[in-house]
Amino acid sequence: MKYKRILLKLSGESLAGKANHGISDDVLEEYALQIIEAAAMGCQIGIVIGGGNIFRGLRGTESGFDRVKGDQMGMLATVINSLALESVVNRLGGNARVFTSIRMEPVGELYNRDKVLEYMNSGTICILAGGTGNPFFTTDTASALRAVETGADVLLKGTRVDGVYTADPEKDSTAVKYESVSFTEVLEKRLKIMDSTAFSMCRDNNMPIIVFDMNTPGNLKKIISGEKTGTFVGN
Repeated sequence: MKYKRILLKLSGESLAGKANHGISDDVLEEYALQIIEAAAMGCQIGIVIGGGNIFRGLRGTESGFDRVKGDQMGMLATVINSLALESVVNRLGGNARVFTSIRMEPVGELYNRDKVLEYMNSGTICILAGGTGNPFFTTDTASALRAVETGADVLLKGTRVDGVYTADPEKDSTAVKYESVSFTEVLEKRLKIMDSTAFSMCRDNNMPIIVFDMNTPGNLKKIISGEKTGTFVGN
């Protein structure tokens, strides 16, 4: 096993499946099975999920919401997704627990780094909800922060595409995939991997990133085992 502790970032949009909104039972179950499989290998797992399938703060401001209130609504959307994943993981025989960045017991336990590491060491899948708990920060930034805080070996960004391309492969058929790319190259080529705050945090703390297709069963296990899939971003 190459990676003993990971931080897995999942987008809210990917949970919606083909519907583009809400939560797809099929996608949720497939993700849960992959996560349980990885945990069974002995990998310690932290998970951050976005909330874009329910509500996105920036989009809310376009509808007239105050940015702070919009982002708070987005944080609550991530909690809904996290509870859904926790429920399915536990139903399928895994052991998951939700921690929230803002106090909302009994929905989830308040995030505490040391407590999360305790649970991780005992084999519990820790789902870290609510973003950073602050407005103006994305769940990309939350995932980078939690990866660094928990001492993860790698930040895995599960998406609908199988890596980083020269352009959006869903829009440009001539886009070419990178097998690996350095932090410097990402900046020079202006590749869109995650927002600048999240990317800077990973670069400054030497936290490698792997962007991969979470929708292909078995990919998570492959990465943890050391097989090449997706795009590796590092120094």
